[in-house]
Amino acid sequence: IKLLCTLSNTYPNLVSRFNDCLEALIGDSNKLIGTLSIITLLKTTSTTATSTTTSSSSSSSLSSHELSIDRLLKQISSFLHHLAEEYKIMVIKSLSRTCVHYPTKYYRIIVGGFLSKFLREEGGFIFKQTIVNTIINLMEILPETKESGLLYLCEFIEDCEFVSLSTHIITVIGTVGPTTSCPARYVRFLYNRCILENSMIRSSAVYALGKFGVYVKALRTSILYLLKSCVNDESDETRDRVILMITILEDLCDDDDNDNDGDGDGGDKMNELQEKVDNGDETTNTASLLLFTKLPFSFDNLEKRLKLYKVTPGAMESNNALTFDDLLIVEENGNDIHNDMCGSRQNDGVGNCELGLLLESNSTSFDIGGSASTSTAGGVQHGSNVIYQIPELAALGRIFKSSTPIPLTETETEYVVQCLKHIFDQHVVLQFMVTNTIDDQRLDNVSVSVESDDENVFEITGEMPAQSIKYGSTQSCFSVLERNENTSLSSCVFNCELKFTVVQIDPSTGEEEEGVDPYEEEYPLEHMEIYVSDFVAKTSSALDFRKSWEGIGNKYEVLQKFALQERSLEGAVKAIVDCMGMSTCDGTHQVKAAAKQHMLHLSGIFLGGVAIAVRSQVALGPSGSIILKIAIRSGRADVSKLMSECIG
Repeated sequence: IKLLCTLSNTYPNLVSRFNDCLEALIGDSNKLIGTLSIITLLKTTSTTATSTTTSSSSSSSLSSHELSIDRLLKQISSFLHHLAEEYKIMVIKSLSRTCVHYPTKYYRIIVGGFLSKFLREEGGFIFKQTIVNTIINLMEILPETKESGLLYLCEFIEDCEFVSLSTHIITVIGTVGPTTSCPARYVRFLYNRCILENSMIRSSAVYALGKFGVYVKALRTSILYLLKSCVNDESDETRDRVILMITILEDLCDDDDNDNDGDGDGGDKMNELQEKVDNGDETTNTASLLLFTKLPFSFDNLEKRLKLYKVTPGAMESNNALTFDDLLIVEENGNDIHNDMCGSRQNDGVGNCELGLLLESNSTSFDIGGSASTSTAGGVQHGSNVIYQIPELAALGRIFKSSTPIPLTETETEYVVQCLKHIFDQHVVLQFMVTNTIDDQRLDNVSVSVESDDENVFEITGEMPAQSIKYGSTQSCFSVLERNENTSLSSCVFNCELKFTVVQIDPSTGEEEEGVDPYEEEYPLEHMEIYVSDFVAKTSSALDFRKSWEGIGNKYEVLQKFALQERSLEGAVKAIVDCMGMSTCDGTHQVKAAAKQHMLHLSGIFLGGVAIAVRSQVALGPSGSIILKIAIRSGRADVSKLMSECIG
């Protein structure tokens, strides 16, 4: 069952053949088997239904999938209450994917019927946190669920025993509440927190109330009255926030503006204030500066960038003021929420479950000598750490981007090789991570020979072999490619061959066998390709796409139209994102069920700090074909042209 659950992430259509058998196992006395059966069925039924809906207009096929989901939800409703919390968490993550695929039909059933009920019942912190995060994530993926999701969360904080969850929800209400059709309905919940809770929650509630006063003019007088009633709070932190917000709101009341804002204008007001801050408007008031001046990336991403900056040669000796431009780029994946909700093969709710039901994915890092150490996925590791510890490679300058490991062999072979591509301004460093799996051999002087049929774009200028690789260990060797400035950048295919000297070892002692001479050996590897997208870094998931699109301008805009080979809108969107190597914006990675066309927004940064923005329309053409219309903007004509060639 574990194996089928894992395979359903990648091959849901194949696993769906076992649905009848899996349904019979839902009531198994072993709760783990029943839980995994439910999770697998939710994945296969929802995913295959979406695929059928996108690629075919057959209503009967869709209704059969919906009937299967209806039947499954009925079984879950009687089964879920008897599960332990750790099993419920696994099921909740799978149920959320069904909401994404069928938001209209199943959001009310799953969120209103299952999740909101579990919020009101007794439960541990991790269980309640999972439900809260699921509702918030659904609010981001499905904007139409924003108001109902907020109300569920508001009801939960009325009787929430976990301080961190309450403050998190209050922050969400303060951010999202003013943009809803009726912001006033959420004020009561926030004010109750100001008078009934501990100091930490009171402080958060005061700040959230202040946001409502700033964003919604019709509520400003009432919010001021409520805040003034809290001015004598016993907590210093709460009093300071109350006075700050009162000062901000009184300044706004004194502003001579003629806007007639109503209850439903919160979003417009926020956009107006945000635009003033972004444009450096000198008339921007204190409230706007405090509430809208934000980091261009998340705090977690900032932490990773600062750690990489510390290991950059010469960085800590510099006397210049540190700016965001000085920090190395660490890509943020804007689709993490979507991947987690929809069952991405890299980020699956089961694989990441605390129970450790499936094998955990590990990432490999290397010390200065190249020996491998293992850390669990999610640890702060980056290819730059390895490069900067080698003087010859550190002299090449700052790394613009490092790729994820690319396998050049099967994992079951005697020599396992993976490749990392490190992109510099004028060079590309290929880091080959070689693992020796033969117990009676030691590999000496290990290198990877790299050859290209087209040497006009890249020239091989150096190699750094690994001195010795013992059985069971991993070390790295490097190849340095220099880019030809006079030749336009294009994708290149490289033939790779592992070369090394075999030294026979006695497995029992670990010593070299006497009388056996070392010999040279060569081992063919898979081809390795450098793409144009390798020179593009993903931007922050918090990027304002509209502002970026208008800011770049249409001077170097490229318009193209393509006919794609994919047979579904979802497949086409995924293929475009993979080819461009950019991050999706505004939640456009999600294709609605039964959609005939889809708008996709992408953003990225090309080597040299050139901003790129892409708007594309993917539509179903005649006879089931996929038509792509794409507009690419950047600050350089050659970059816009290069990015358009990624699709062609």
